Amino acid sequence: MIDLKFLRDNPDVVRASQVTRGADPALVDKLLEADASRRDAIQAADTLRAEQKAFGKKIGQASPEERPALLEGSNELKARVKAAEEAQKQAEEQVNALQLRIDNIVEGAPAGGEDDFIVLEEIGTVPEFDFEVKDHLDLGESLGLIDMARGAKVGGARFYYLTGDGAFLQLGLLTLAAQKAREHGFKLMIPPVLVRPEIMAGTGFLGDHAEEIYYLERDDLYLVGTSEVALAGYHKDEIIDLSNGPVKYAGWSSCFRREAGSYGKDTRGIIRVHQFDKVEMFVYCDPAEAEEQHRALLEMERDMLSAIEVPYRIIDVAGGDLGSSAARKFDTEAWVPSQQAYRELTSTSNCTTYQGRRLNTRFRGQDGKPQSVATLNGTLATTRWLVALLENNQQADGSVVVPEALRPFVGKDILTPEN
Repeated sequence: MIDLKFLRDNPDVVRASQVTRGADPALVDKLLEADASRRDAIQAADTLRAEQKAFGKKIGQASPEERPALLEGSNELKARVKAAEEAQKQAEEQVNALQLRIDNIVEGAPAGGEDDFIVLEEIGTVPEFDFEVKDHLDLGESLGLIDMARGAKVGGARFYYLTGDGAFLQLGLLTLAAQKAREHGFKLMIPPVLVRPEIMAGTGFLGDHAEEIYYLERDDLYLVGTSEVALAGYHKDEIIDLSNGPVKYAGWSSCFRREAGSYGKDTRGIIRVHQFDKVEMFVYCDPAEAEEQHRALLEMERDMLSAIEVPYRIIDVAGGDLGSSAARKFDTEAWVPSQQAYRELTSTSNCTTYQGRRLNTRFRGQDGKPQSVATLNGTLATTRWLVALLENNQQADGSVVVPEALRPFVGKDILTPEN
């Protein structure tokens, strides 16, 4: 939710942000007009309430003869106050509705849409194979790691089983991520995967992409697509203590996405599925430290990607491809040999005070006054990583070399095809 004071002081900045996102800049002027009307309505209601209070004192001091006429006037004034308060309520609702339609202010991201990202860095060497490469599903099936057919039989399209060493590969990935998070001062959390509507809305996920979310109408609950949602809601309506620095959590959870509108895209294998597991980092901090924390999250993602021994690149995501809550986002994309392309594995977003304001999460600044906290998030490991891990570490005989960092969890150096 945009800060109204910032909007009044910097309307051109907000208009430019809307343009960068490919959104409607006219919303800025509509919100400014609604805010002016709201403030006029508040002033009118306050004036009438003060008049009513003074009139009440006058009645109390009046003689018995004067009181009937004064009481009649009091009833008229009471009606006017009630009407003014109703007008104030409507004006505030209009402001709130428009506030929710304006996404976070872009900070430094390039303009444009999905294809207008900027490549910041490429890390590692793209492998060259002297044999015909297999994709992750062929490898996963021959190695006994992935079972899509039975997943579809049980859950429908885009569901799967991770079996045997496939399950250990994922557990190893997530456990390694959890360990690294703890080493960097994150508290590990296993959060709820069902949340109330106000928590989902507070994180900014019920906007343009609401169709991506599973909703349980009978219970009025949403299944999360990332533990970011539950971690952001953890301190809703609280003033948290940041005197010792940022508060950091790492959420380990299953995640659920409907993948609405993605029919025909990545239907093979486990690139785009309805359920997956993930370790997600989440940071609460002073807004002045948000950019520094964003870079730190990116460095942790780099460290994890290096551990699974895959080449990858880092991109600066364009404004039109940012989620509503992100002011800036970096994606890390791993090389996928079977597609001869880089594909997203992780992202990290700086949400500035957007979520903190919507969820009323605050901290006390140096002046002791409460102010909205900044929030950031970043993925440290997820099921999709198996795609890049398997394909980049495959060998001519169909086996896959297990990255050294994962061998203690998997218990093997090489995964070999089953008979």
